[in-house]
Amino acid sequence: MTTDYTPMELMICAASGMLEDGRTVVVGTGAPCAATMLAQKTTAPNLTLFFEAGGVGSRLPEMPISVGDSRTFYQGLMAASMADIMETCQRGMIDYTFLGGAQIDAYGNLNSTIIGEYSAPQVRLPGSGGANDLGSLCWRTLVLTLHDRRRFVNKLDFVTTPGYLTGPGARESFGLPEDTGPYKVITNLAVLGFDERTRQMQIESLHPGVSLDEVRDHTGFELLIPESIETTPDPSSQQLEILRHQVDPLRYIIGRSG
Repeated sequence: MTTDYTPMELMICAASGMLEDGRTVVVGTGAPCAATMLAQKTTAPNLTLFFEAGGVGSRLPEMPISVGDSRTFYQGLMAASMADIMETCQRGMIDYTFLGGAQIDAYGNLNSTIIGEYSAPQVRLPGSGGANDLGSLCWRTLVLTLHDRRRFVNKLDFVTTPGYLTGPGARESFGLPEDTGPYKVITNLAVLGFDERTRQMQIESLHPGVSLDEVRDHTGFELLIPESIETTPDPSSQQLEILRHQVDPLRYIIGRSG
């Protein structure tokens, strides 16, 4: 083990370890793509990647710059289309998706549309793209995000992607499939999950050197605190070697340690 790593490297390694071999995942670019590439090269060689623009089953030679980058089709099983990818989600065939946003609340609802009032926003964000579809129809949603009060808010300015909405049964009451929804939130401070009874966000592990008070101070709502909180494992030397030299050798995503 080594402590010489960046917060982003820890986030990527933690997310990578959540993807089991033989599963399916819809992924975009950036840190989520790095996590899936790392999983393919370590613990999940048979992980099948789906890219929103149509790449299916690819084995990326290097980090793509967009979901339509030609590298997202490299050694792929199929060159499909966005419609095919969304139909696969609708059929219930996608185990995981990665999402992010400008805001997230205690039930894992995400905002990537606006900051401020909808009629006169302070900031206009990119919007949903496929985020609403993916968060609604894939079995488990993984969120990678920085951890601060601007992002972890008590009330979203706009709900772009449904999490557990207002609590138990709310997703299903709006016609979304049972047993789907947010799974884990991986930040630069902690790994968070969701309580099965209340569907509220709870702390699962603190990253090395991070205190419970620090996480609370950076969160704009009350997190559930279980009786036992683990420490997020350090990335292994093998993970860091592969991440730095095969996945992101130019350090576009992971930053520089030390």
